[in-house]
Amino acid sequence: MEAKTDLPPVPRSATLAEKPIDIPWKTNLRRLFRQRSAVIGMIILGFVVTVAILAPVLTVYDPTDSLIGQPGHENIQRRAKPCIHLLGCPEDQPQHLMGLDGNSRDVFSRILYGARVSLRVGLIVVGISVTIGTFLGSVAGYVGGWTDNIIMRLMDLILAFPSLLLAIAITFVLGSGLFNAMLAISIVSIPGYARVVRSTVLAARNLDYVEAAHSLGASHWRILFRQILPNAITPLIVQATLGIGVAIIDAAALSFLGLGAQEPTPEWGTMLGRERNQIFSAPHLVLFPGFAIAITVLAFNLLGDGLRDVLDPRLSRSEQSK
Repeated sequence: MEAKTDLPPVPRSATLAEKPIDIPWKTNLRRLFRQRSAVIGMIILGFVVTVAILAPVLTVYDPTDSLIGQPGHENIQRRAKPCIHLLGCPEDQPQHLMGLDGNSRDVFSRILYGARVSLRVGLIVVGISVTIGTFLGSVAGYVGGWTDNIIMRLMDLILAFPSLLLAIAITFVLGSGLFNAMLAISIVSIPGYARVVRSTVLAARNLDYVEAAHSLGASHWRILFRQILPNAITPLIVQATLGIGVAIIDAAALSFLGLGAQEPTPEWGTMLGRERNQIFSAPHLVLFPGFAIAITVLAFNLLGDGLRDVLDPRLSRSEQSK
């Protein structure tokens, strides 16, 4: 006769088939939307990106053309104040939501098109600096020895100078222009990313899975780029998000000094630098581009802080233990 065993039935909710699979990116996304600062940053950033994309639709005037002599603008004045019909501006006057600048160009159009320039500058600068910094930091951390010393001493040399002053010096040598300004800002931003990647590589190169890859005959490049570097993605994402805001400020500062974007490019720093002496007589020419810079940088900083809180491994472990 067969032996009968009275085992308790397995609860239906505990069966493997019905156990939910926790996907890391979904978990991080849920945590991100629970971060108030990150949500506010994404809303502001979404607004800025939408405005930049829809600039040709939202504006009537060309951001680089003077309106002097154009139909309906025969009697316009330079640096005219904002004219909004809904707020009482006479209907016989052309509407300019943010007024006109010193060259009788529509400020609203230049602000919207300036969002395109600033976002492009931030993304290009961070893309260049992250690529070069990741390569240098990974090679320095993985190879070690004199290679590490040479690369990191060069990074320390760059960090020894204030970043903006060094960018000004590089732009002065290369010449004025938006491209040279982006190149200079990229150079001074490389050490931050190189140090982040190097620390990650140093912590991971002696771990068991790396030793196992060595024993299986994997090449050094494969181990570095397929096994070790994926661990550096998390801190790089946070650093890059915050770095976009820094790049936008630095580019605006160089343009303010006349070393970045040149006329008639609609760039916020150039707009500030050209009208900086009109703060009392025509404050709208300074307040609007200044506010645009501040709100864009604030969006990236809030999003970066939220990503740092979400992607922090210590935070993840503390939430899992609750």
